[in-house]
Amino acid sequence: MKIHNLLYYTILILFVVTKSYAQEGKRIQIEHAGFMVADSTVGKDIATFVRNDQQQIHVTHDGVNMWCDKAIYYKNENFIEAFSNVRMQQGDTINMTAKYVEYSGTTKLAFASGDVVLTEPQSTLTTDTLFFDRAKQQAYYKSKGKVVRDSSGTITSQIGRYYMDSKKYRFLKDVVLVNPDYTINSNQLDFYSESGYAYLYGPTTIKGEASNIYCERGFYDTNNDVGYFVKKSRIDYENRIFEGDSMFFDRNRSFASATNNIKVTDTTNKSIIKGHYAEVFREKDSVFITKRALAITVQENDSIYIHSDTLMVTGKPEHRITRAYYNAKIYKSDLSGKADSIHADHKTGLTELINLSRFSSTDAFATKRKPILWNLGNQMSGDTIHLISNTETEELDSLKVFDNAFLISKDTLGTGFNQIKGQKLYGLFKNNELYNVDIIKNAEIIYFSRDGENELIGINKSKSGSINIQITDNTINEIRLINQVDGDLFPESQFPENARRLRGFDWREEERPTSVEDLFKDDPPLELPIIKGLGEFVPEEEFFDEALLDRVEEAESEDPKKVNKAARNIPKQVLQKRDSIKAQNTPLKKVVKPKKDKQ
Repeated sequence: MKIHNLLYYTILILFVVTKSYAQEGKRIQIEHAGFMVADSTVGKDIATFVRNDQQQIHVTHDGVNMWCDKAIYYKNENFIEAFSNVRMQQGDTINMTAKYVEYSGTTKLAFASGDVVLTEPQSTLTTDTLFFDRAKQQAYYKSKGKVVRDSSGTITSQIGRYYMDSKKYRFLKDVVLVNPDYTINSNQLDFYSESGYAYLYGPTTIKGEASNIYCERGFYDTNNDVGYFVKKSRIDYENRIFEGDSMFFDRNRSFASATNNIKVTDTTNKSIIKGHYAEVFREKDSVFITKRALAITVQENDSIYIHSDTLMVTGKPEHRITRAYYNAKIYKSDLSGKADSIHADHKTGLTELINLSRFSSTDAFATKRKPILWNLGNQMSGDTIHLISNTETEELDSLKVFDNAFLISKDTLGTGFNQIKGQKLYGLFKNNELYNVDIIKNAEIIYFSRDGENELIGINKSKSGSINIQITDNTINEIRLINQVDGDLFPESQFPENARRLRGFDWREEERPTSVEDLFKDDPPLELPIIKGLGEFVPEEEFFDEALLDRVEEAESEDPKKVNKAARNIPKQVLQKRDSIKAQNTPLKKVVKPKKDKQ
């Protein structure tokens, strides 16, 4: 009994002396030991402490404080195990609680398990197991964790890492950020707890009530609900899909913009808009797009293309309106046109070609040219043109030309031009071909009349109140002069060349778009801006990097039979990789300390 007591007090004195003479920051210190439990089965350098009724066991090391109900201290290895209600505190900002913690004073590596909670001023991390490297000021988990930040929501991931110096989290694998307004799913998310900034890498979705976002690299400000996305960026609204190389998103304003290779798909009206800069206002149901803007109305048989300097699409899905202005052009296989501005109502099928009043002498498109349409061999122009389509059959129905109407077609065999002009022109289509034309008020005509064998009979030049023309297979087969004023049929030899053009004649075939590519032939060279901002992801050193393994190896006991406690919770594959490198005679760098003289 006396021997037992003597051994107990000897050990106690040994710990007190160790504490008194230990160099601060080098050895773990027991500030409050509670009760010491003597155990003859363990070495004399191992002691077990249990808390008393007054307070928990209190341990310190190099600026960190730890409290627990039970502790096992391994003096020679400068290593401690803490059990039950463990609390670890670093400075005034980092606190960690767990059921179990082990800590090496040599490596400054802590391992915690069982309901682990790490808190800092802006967020709280909970997980089942956590590594805490005080040398690098980083925490790491690989068995799923959750971070809660009041203003940003909750973030969960399979793997996570916290950088204390920069207040940054790196979440990897099955990352989910849940906010009351949206949910982010990503392969990797870097999150700064102070600013609420989130950087997204790999396939990522942001799903909200009114929009779904996809990108493979992006940024999101969780405090202000704005984002910036690059690489395969896409926003899906209820009835629109918005794509572009670089995209900006403002949830509060229901606004998005994009730069370079823009595509906006209207899933309800089967239309597509392309360009290189665009803005979308969801609540206003509007799209603004410029830089080689192109609107495509997708039809089963023949799509319609509209190009201009700027395009605007407004209105609810059931009543969309497309506005194209400044050098606007329209093209489909059997119809093309050109005007200063084009206005298309998708509900009524009315497309208006008009000129806007502009007076800028420096504007490249300010020269006033009358709106013009080409249908097969016919050229129609006037101050304003209305083109009406059947919205059910998707075919042309009719057209109206207001003021200074002019219809021109080439003579089928000769070099002359058939011409009809008047105040207004009304045309009807069948199978997208013009078959009936009425010229109203002050009608004039020059027509190369031919017989059944296409021999030229003469040139008809007449004036009348109005004219009706019947066209078959793009050839005029009947002309009716209503309320004729004068006119005659002249032999070709008796009809002067200078009289073969009506006043206002303007053959503009060289302007006619004959393909989608022709719509852009007058555009200035396109120079797209270089997308900057978010760079490619640059991998950082792994948590279990060479420096950490060097510290672990340094802490290994000189006795090879003893287990290195500092390494026992490090993943096996990490240690196997290290051993493999050592076996290849390429060891990790190691700080070799001189051996102490044995006394």
